[in-house]
Amino acid sequence: MKTLFLLFFILLSPLYLTKGFAQKESSKKWKNLSDRQIWLAQMDRMVKPVLYSLAKDSLRIRMPQVTSINVDNKAHRVKVQYVEVLGRVLSGIAPWLQLEGGSTQEVAMRKQYREWTIQGLKNSLDSNARDFMEYTIGGQQLVDASFIAFAFIRAPWLWENLDKEYQQLMVKSILATRRFKPVFSNWLLFSAMNEVFLLKYGQEWDQMRVDYALQQMEQWYVGDGMYKDGTVYAYDYYNSFVIHPYLATIATEVAKNTKAYQTMFQKIKLRNERYAIILERLINTDGTYPAIGRSMIYRGAAFHHLADIAWRNGLPKQLKPEQVRCALTAVINKTLESPTTFKNGWLTIGLYGDQPGIGDVYNNQGSPYICTNIFLPLGLPDTDPFWANPAAKWTAQKVWSGEDFPKDHSVNIL
Repeated sequence: MKTLFLLFFILLSPLYLTKGFAQKESSKKWKNLSDRQIWLAQMDRMVKPVLYSLAKDSLRIRMPQVTSINVDNKAHRVKVQYVEVLGRVLSGIAPWLQLEGGSTQEVAMRKQYREWTIQGLKNSLDSNARDFMEYTIGGQQLVDASFIAFAFIRAPWLWENLDKEYQQLMVKSILATRRFKPVFSNWLLFSAMNEVFLLKYGQEWDQMRVDYALQQMEQWYVGDGMYKDGTVYAYDYYNSFVIHPYLATIATEVAKNTKAYQTMFQKIKLRNERYAIILERLINTDGTYPAIGRSMIYRGAAFHHLADIAWRNGLPKQLKPEQVRCALTAVINKTLESPTTFKNGWLTIGLYGDQPGIGDVYNNQGSPYICTNIFLPLGLPDTDPFWANPAAKWTAQKVWSGEDFPKDHSVNIL
C-alpha cells in the first residue's frame, strides 16, 4: 500500500500544476517502485506540462521559446515548436492511451490524460483557440504532422473519440503538408506515414508517395539491418529515431490493403529484428550508450525502435522481453537523472542534463520530446511478459560481469 500511495502521489501531485511546473526529482523517489511504475512516473513528469497546458489552451503561454544555440532561424523554429511537441508527445504515449485496464491508479491517470489529449487536440484544431496550430508554416511541419499521424495509427481510440468535425480538421491539416517537398532522406517516410494515416481512416490517399518511400528505402539498405539516411551513410541513430519504426508501421498498415509488397515486407521484418539486436547491445551496464551522430538531444528516442518492436511483440528470439525492459529502464533512468534535465518542468536541450552545445540547427523546445517514444511498451498490459517476467540482465551486463553470453554476427538480408 505504501508503494501504491507513493506512485499515486508522484503521478497526481498538485505540484505539477503549479506555475512553471517546477519540481525537484530525486532518484530515491523511484527506489521502491516497480519498473512499470517508474516508467509511468517518468512519462508523467515529462508530458504533463505539455498536455495539461494544451488542454487549458495555454501551451503558447507556458511553453518556453527555447531553441538550440546553433539554430539556423530562431523565429521560424519557435513558430513550429507547438505542432512539433504535440506530435512527439502523442506518438510516444499513444499505445498507453489505447490500452485498457491496469491498477486503479494507472486507470485514473490514463482517464485524465485521455481527457487532456482530446481537449488539447480540439484546441490545436480550433482556429479561435489561443493554441490553434497551423500546418503550413514550413517544411518542418511535414515531419511533425507525420508524428501526429503516427499517434492516430498507434491509437485508434484517439480517432474514435474525436468529434467528426475535428476529425475533418485533422485530415485537412495533414493534407496541407503535401505542399512541402520532403528532403531526399528519411523525410520520404514522413510523407508516407501521412498517407498511411489517410488510408487507415478511409480517406483518399496517394499510394505513389508511399510506394516511392518504400522503393527508395529499399535502394538505401546497406546491410546488417541498417539503412542509409539519403545518398550517404551516416553513423547515427536515425535508423531508430525514424527509419525502422516508420517502416514497420507503414508495412503493417499497407499490408492490410495490398499484397503487392509481401517480399519487401518480409525483408523489412527481418531487418527490424536484426537492428533490435544491435540496439540492445549498445546499452551499457549503467544505461549509457555511445553519444554518436546528430540529434543526440533526443535522449531515449535512440531506442525508439527497440521500444517499438517490443510493444509490437516482435522481438527476435535472441532478446527476452524482460531483458529489454530492464535495459530500457536503465536508459530512462540514466538520461533523465541529471538535475538539469528539466528546467521549470520542461525538457532541456541535452543528452545528460542541459548541454546546449550539442543542439542542432533545427532544435527547439519541442524537439527533445521525441524521447517519449521510449515509453511505447506501456501500451502492453502489466500481465504481458515484458512487464510480468522477473528482471533479467541485458547483454552488456552479462558481458561485463564475466557471464557467458550469445555471440553476435552480421546477418545478410538483401
